Amino acid sequence: MIGKGGRVAAHRLPVQPRRSKQLGMRFLAAATLATLLAACTTSPRTQPQPAAPVIAAPQPVRQQGSLIGLTTHELGARFGQPVFQVREGPGLKLQWATRSCVLDAFLYPPGGAASGTLRVTYVDARRPSGDPTDPAGCIATLQRVG
Repeated sequence: MIGKGGRVAAHRLPVQPRRSKQLGMRFLAAATLATLLAACTTSPRTQPQPAAPVIAAPQPVRQQGSLIGLTTHELGARFGQPVFQVREGPGLKLQWATRSCVLDAFLYPPGGAASGTLRVTYVDARRPSGDPTDPAGCIATLQRVG
């Protein structure tokens, strides 16, 4: 706005009353206090999960015709030289085969140790086509051939 004498008149902004300034300070103080109190609280405690029980590996049970627990030497005496042999970490996989079945024996040291006498822990039998077959029948067939 142009005032008397061609001068630009200054436009005054309305002055906020002191009361709103006091409210702003109170709000700031309350927010700060709430933040400080929140920092002092503890988080809820979580209950520790009980440790899973340690279950010992079952000891191999020797059944008639079973290979579980046999050593490499005992398998060789029973079936002769394997047609395939491969190391798998601390273990050993031995394989014997006939025209009717393939037998895999997996040997590992006792108790998961890194060394020791390898013993059969698992046996798998299948037909040459890959279809599963009865391990006892395959063992019997290999003993007749060997």
